[in-house]
Amino acid sequence: MKEMRPTTGKVLQALFNILGPLEGKSFLDLFSGSGQIALNAYRKGADPVCLVESDRKRHGGIVKTMPEDVKCLCMDVRRALSRFVKNGESFDVIFADPPYGLGWCAELPQLIFKHSEVLSPNGTLIFEHSEKEDADDIPGWERKERTYGGTVLTFYKRSVDQ
Repeated sequence: MKEMRPTTGKVLQALFNILGPLEGKSFLDLFSGSGQIALNAYRKGADPVCLVESDRKRHGGIVKTMPEDVKCLCMDVRRALSRFVKNGESFDVIFADPPYGLGWCAELPQLIFKHSEVLSPNGTLIFEHSEKEDADDIPGWERKERTYGGTVLTFYKRSVDQ
């Protein structure tokens, strides 16, 4: 099991300040780890909230602390994205914080591009990664980055003309 690296308080505060009010917005937390991002989104009014964590032990711990109406899936992110698309589910905000140093900076943008229906048309994808890794672009999507110490939040949105 890869060691869990929870999002720091500084990054957590910055993330939710940037996102602003979440009432009425759907929220997906990929690579959930401890579930803290999903729980914060829920507390800030996001509905529905869904999280994906592939590690069974972590998932079990999340389920014990999460409100009943937060959907908690224990599966690989690749399978989860395919499932959401197949079921016609999309989200206004998708947050992804995969393990550092395992190639996700290239793979995750490709996965989201392949399953782009999972992000609502005006939605935002936020990808947390190490400053030592550069997240790939998503063709035709706008991208902005914010750096907090050694952590980067990369924000993706579809271009207006898409």
